[in-house]
Amino acid sequence: MTIQDAQQQVDEWIKTVGVRYYSELTNLGILMEETGELARLMVRMYGEQSFKESDKGRELADEMADILWVLLCLANQTGVDLTTALQKNIDKKTKRDADRHRNNEKLNP
Repeated sequence: MTIQDAQQQVDEWIKTVGVRYYSELTNLGILMEETGELARLMVRMYGEQSFKESDKGRELADEMADILWVLLCLANQTGVDLTTALQKNIDKKTKRDADRHRNNEKLNP
């Protein structure tokens, strides 16, 4: 599935199953909530915090997919083509950071 396919599939789901998009601000809040859920799980998996009973059954991939879903919704709502936006972002980072990371002593001890 391409990013464009994902945007189209989410849009179709919203129109047929989800009734309508939540407002952009509501979806922004949901994005923050989902990001917090991913952070909580990663802190427990890779950090020092222990798991709680409420963490059982949560999967990293599912939490990441929740974030992607809401981001796709926001892109659809605001007319952003994420395929084009991501390619432009990669190009920007490649040009801007061509030597930056190679010359970073913290990354290259």
